[in-house]
Amino acid sequence: MATVSTRPAAAAVPASVILVCGCLIAILTFGPRSTMGFMLTPMTSANGWSRETFALAIALQNLLWGLGQPFAGMIADRFGTWRVLSSGAALYALALVLMARTTDPTTLQFTAGVLMGLGIAGSAFFMVLAAFARLLPPEYRSTAYGLGTAAGSMGQLLFAPIGLGVIDAWGYQNALYFLAACLVVVPLLAIPLKGKPAPGGGVGGRDQTIAEAVGEAFAHRSYLLLVSGFFVCGFHVAFITTHLPPYIVDKGLDVSWGAWAIGLIGAFNILGSLSAGQLAGRYPKRYILSAIYFGRAISYGLFWLLPTTPTTVLLFAAAAGLLWLSTVPPTQGLVGVMFGTRYIAMLSGIVFFSHQVGAFLGVWLGGRLFDATGSYDGVWILGIFLGIFAGLVHLPISEKPVTRLAQQS
Repeated sequence: MATVSTRPAAAAVPASVILVCGCLIAILTFGPRSTMGFMLTPMTSANGWSRETFALAIALQNLLWGLGQPFAGMIADRFGTWRVLSSGAALYALALVLMARTTDPTTLQFTAGVLMGLGIAGSAFFMVLAAFARLLPPEYRSTAYGLGTAAGSMGQLLFAPIGLGVIDAWGYQNALYFLAACLVVVPLLAIPLKGKPAPGGGVGGRDQTIAEAVGEAFAHRSYLLLVSGFFVCGFHVAFITTHLPPYIVDKGLDVSWGAWAIGLIGAFNILGSLSAGQLAGRYPKRYILSAIYFGRAISYGLFWLLPTTPTTVLLFAAAAGLLWLSTVPPTQGLVGVMFGTRYIAMLSGIVFFSHQVGAFLGVWLGGRLFDATGSYDGVWILGIFLGIFAGLVHLPISEKPVTRLAQQS
């Protein structure tokens, strides 16, 4: 593969090394958070909490992840990716250690919620995708976005059964310590992703300011549509990740089926993400996104209506996996098409903030409505209608560079 970098030629890093290290980071940082659904039952039982208490902490985690992502992206756009990934992974690991020692609800909101959310914001695979956008040639980017997203799913596939196995064998506290230890190598893996973004993009060849970049994005109708659609992705993904395992148990199946479902979602999302990355390089990205969201509405509706059996669980997990984070490559690609790569980490972070607002509501409403009604039915119905809404919202998006970029070209 080509050798690329935004640093001087002497410091250039092979594109293959960038891809491998970035994908390993995505595996290690996305995997631990996908095990949170398995922590719900043992932690609430051991400490006498309601499901809403735990769900609120994970909801705050998602919200703080979203709030922190634009600022983490802003720092990465200014100083490079390595510092952000390293500090984020350290905070993430600290939060997992403190979560293991938490015994009261307020502390849980801080450790599993605030601290972990901010740690994930600095180390999540969205930072890796932004580094790919800056460090790789344009012809590699769609494929790289798919690979990076698929790597996050590989983390989910690997860590779901491993996390459940460690919980069963040594308890949830040791499982959280184990997850924290897995993050230690992230700063080393992030070294090849050190490159800083090249200045420029402004009128007359000067560097575009952050305020100009944000103002330009929020004045762009297609960007606002993208932001509103990604809210739905967050709602769906966070609700399923946190509440599908206990939902399956509530329907009378063994807890192991929840682990298989989460793992299978990760497995099929590898295929879905890679396919979405390839398709996004060939076909209109807005149509790919609309098809994904309409597909979610159909699969979520069928799963809710049909009896919950091992067969329907596995079929739903396979369908959900294909449609899981396959939204990410075309979404990331649209941001790059519209605004270029100068502030792609920050602008993608703003889109992701919308995702995490949806994630907050998906997780919290799941716990709140279950405690109030003893059922998840209301959230399933809402998820179906939101899928239809997102499918419609993406159709009118314009896949063209803003006027500033078109004139420069």
